[in-house]
Order: sequence, then structure tokens, then C-alpha cells
Amino acid sequence: MAYHFNWSHDEILGMPHWERHRWCEEISTINERRNRESGGGPPGGGLGGSTGGSTEGGGIELVNPEFEG
Repeated sequence: MAYHFNWSHDEILGMPHWERHRWCEEISTINERRNRESGGGPPGGGLGGSTGGSTEGGGIELVNPEFEG
């Protein structure tokens, strides 16, 4: 979200979880549309990146490198 909207770390973490989640969905929708229109996308037609979990539905995994748990 910081990359796409130029928001600070504090601004993002200050949002309620539901709002951060909603913005992530919006970013995914924008990226999927841009990839379709440009004929681009990750090699192999996947969603790109490995989260170790299900990517069904185009979800993403947010990772806080400062959190160990």
C-alpha cells in the first residue's frame, strides 16, 4: 500500500484491519486489470510469489519482518 499510494508505515498501521484489507483488495483488482490489459503478468500465468498458502481468490500475504511468531 505504501508503494501504490505513497502512504507512510504509520498511516498504514494506523488504519483498522478491515480498511487495510479493503485497500489490499483494491490494489489487487487494479493490478489484475492492468495485467489483463497489457497482456502481462507473472511467468506461468500464476499470481507470482510463494506465500506458502492458498492463493485462491487472488489474495496476498502481508508479512511484518519485525514480528517473530
